[in-house]
Formats: sequence, structure tokens, C-alpha cells
Amino acid sequence: MYSHVSHQIDQPILDISKLSVTYEGRSAIKDITFHLHVGERVAVVGPNGAGKSTLFKVVAGVLSSDTGHVSVYGSKPGGHICIAYLPQHSQVDWRFPVNVADVVMMGRIAKLGWFGWPRKRDWDYVHGALETVGMAGFASLQIGQLSGGQQQRMFIARALAQEAELMLMDEPLSGLDTPSQEGLLGLLGDLQRKRVTVMVATHDLEQAALNFDRILLLNHSLIAFGSGTDVLKPENLLRAYAGRLKVVDGQIPLVALDDACCGGDGHDHVG
Repeated sequence: MYSHVSHQIDQPILDISKLSVTYEGRSAIKDITFHLHVGERVAVVGPNGAGKSTLFKVVAGVLSSDTGHVSVYGSKPGGHICIAYLPQHSQVDWRFPVNVADVVMMGRIAKLGWFGWPRKRDWDYVHGALETVGMAGFASLQIGQLSGGQQQRMFIARALAQEAELMLMDEPLSGLDTPSQEGLLGLLGDLQRKRVTVMVATHDLEQAALNFDRILLLNHSLIAFGSGTDVLKPENLLRAYAGRLKVVDGQIPLVALDDACCGGDGHDHVG
């Protein structure tokens, strides 16, 4: 059960200092420090296994850190109902017999308590969230009937129903066609206008540079954090991707060779 942790509004929405995490016996994150501003869109990039998902889980309070400090509005992550973690597609059982509206209502659990019963106000939040993401006509569908883009919109609606202020989205664009990606990126712009802070893990470097305020380049340690121009320099990318990167004439465009993120199908990631 979530507790209601008060916010210190003079503190950053997310502040991380000297964070290190060991996961399954290996160092997943080592000594990283950064902080976010309210309403930012931040892309988290790096090779497969770089620690992106681990970072999100620590911020969400799902994993504990070994050393270092993580705070959300001045308090430890655990207990915050303002944080929404949107998992990778592969982590969800899409055969589960639940419809879209019920999944979005799950975002209200922190407000209701586990044994609370949804009231009209809660259903208003659910229907309003579905309207915001363009899914009002899909409320009664079983989740497995949705396309990949619709599934991501459903999770964003759940986060909106939760009244989330910090969304952690783990590779939401992977496997989507171009129109679905563009629609989801447009929705991120709507969230920014609502002053929702968003961190998105992605493998697409060009997309990160074009659509996000800042980029966090990670490979266990923090390689660089800043604007796309400052972060996506050949020397930073070579440090992050090592032998999985081709630099064309010393400049972007770049090709990150990271087969593991595509299920080993041999596809290159062009940035």
C-alpha cells in the first residue's frame, strides 16, 4: 500500500547523487549523479544492458540502491504516488482477461487504497485520461486486442489517472511503426504542457536528439547528460557503445550495433 509522501516543492522532482546498484550479482549502475527539472522530457540512451531499466526501477522504488542518494521532491522514492513506471512490452501478460478501462483504473489504487471502491470521481479520471490519449472508444476492449501504440497509450492513461507527475517509460517506442511512434511523441508533448516530467528509455539516438530536452547517455556509469548536441558527440558515443558503434565521417548520423536490444535479429539501430 502506498503512503502519501509530502513534496518539498523547493527540491528537484528527481535528484540522484553517487548512485550505485548491484543487480543479480553484477554492477548495474555505478556512481551516477544528475537531477531533473519539472516538465522536462529526458531520453535515456545506451547499449542493451547499460542499466537503463535498473535506473527506472530504483527511481520507482522497486529496487534498492547499494550506495548513494535518490530523492523525489526531497524524499526517498518509496511511498510516492506521483511516480508512474511504464514497463517494457515484454513484461506484460497481454492474454490477461482485463479490459482497457480496468487497467487505467489501476492507476487510482494508490488514491483508493487496496480495498477502496471506485466512485464516480475515479471513473471520471479514468474516462478523462482515456480521452486525453485518444483511447475513449477502446475502454471495453481486452488489452490483447490493442495495437502496440494503443497499448502504450493505455499505460500513459493509467499514469494520468494516477495523477503522476514523473513518468518512467521503458522503451515505449520499440516495435512501433512510424505513425504510432509519431503519435506517442506528440502525446509526450501534451504531457509536457501539463508539467509532467518524463524519462524515456530508447535506442534511437536521432529520435532522442530531435524530441527530447536533454539526453542521459548511460553505460553503467553516466557518460554524459545534456542537450543532444553536447551528448551525442563521437567521443561520448564511442565510450558508451565501444565496438557496437560506427561513426560516419566523424559526425552524426551514427549506427549503434546492438543486436541484443532487437532479440538478436541482427538489425542495426540508426541514430
